[in-house]
Amino acid sequence: MKQRLFQRLLSFIGLVAILGTLMYFLLRSGPVQTSVTPKSDSVLEKLEGEWVMTGTVGGEEVTHDVYVDRILKRQYVRIHELSREKDADGEPAYEAWIHIVWDQENAEYVVMWLDNTGTTNFAPEGVGHGKPVGDRIPFVWKSADGSGIHNTFKYDRTSETWTWEIDNVDKSDKASSFARLTLKRNVKR
Repeated sequence: MKQRLFQRLLSFIGLVAILGTLMYFLLRSGPVQTSVTPKSDSVLEKLEGEWVMTGTVGGEEVTHDVYVDRILKRQYVRIHELSREKDADGEPAYEAWIHIVWDQENAEYVVMWLDNTGTTNFAPEGVGHGKPVGDRIPFVWKSADGSGIHNTFKYDRTSETWTWEIDNVDKSDKASSFARLTLKRNVKR
């Protein structure tokens, strides 16, 4: 039994090595994609830093800490969101890693949102798209059945705060509120 498990493990490692090698050569030989943010740079620069997010998610009051920086030659905005609410194991009840990049060809932002509410297989419907409109970026995720999620990031220059308005959208394009959140700069405690 142990030998069979060991053989399966070796087969799996070999498969991962082969796939990794293939991905390396495919990515290396493919066209180079420019992911530079728009020249007028975006309102997303105002999102960099540490934030405290408060509001409601699914009707429940929440408080999350949000950390935002740029990675990989500043091409990606990386957001790490952690709830202060804990689960039964004492871990954050909610955690997300969000990556946003500018798609020069389509003149829009593309976002991959990974969180602990479920895993994704990186299917196209797991990727959101948002064309900036002034100080707003209305991100949209569409499922194959026509339903989806809308999450609008809005920056208020006067108060220097952000709001995230998240709506679930059914197949008939009817939206229902899921979350209303406000981000304020974290003043060190």
